Amino acid sequence: DVQLVESGGGSVQAGGSLNLSCTAASRNTYQSGCMGWFRQATGREREGVAVIPSLGRSAVADFAKCRFTISKDNDKNTLYLNMDSLKPNDTAIYFCAAVSTGPCVPGNNRFRYWGQGTQVTVS
Repeated sequence: DVQLVESGGGSVQAGGSLNLSCTAASRNTYQSGCMGWFRQATGREREGVAVIPSLGRSAVADFAKCRFTISKDNDKNTLYLNMDSLKPNDTAIYFCAAVSTGPCVPGNNRFRYWGQGTQVTVS
């Protein structure tokens, strides 16, 4: 099994930045295949933010382009989401996920493993 633990959430003013981390506690992230970040705002469905395959280029959702960057450090078994120019409508719980059972694109939320989520609040 893959244990995923997110950190780095918090409260920030509009225009600010946050860096989220997701550490895979029990498995090498490189072996985890596609990994991604998702978010869910109150009253809304979970939506994809960004994904990164084990090999190849990452992809981000349209709303995140030019603001959010996904990356990973295989030596540290850690997935990152760097978020700049945050807006109030970015407020949500952010989840990391590993091992996609579908294509590695932000629109696919079929992942086997999910973290507990970290709250991001932008005011």
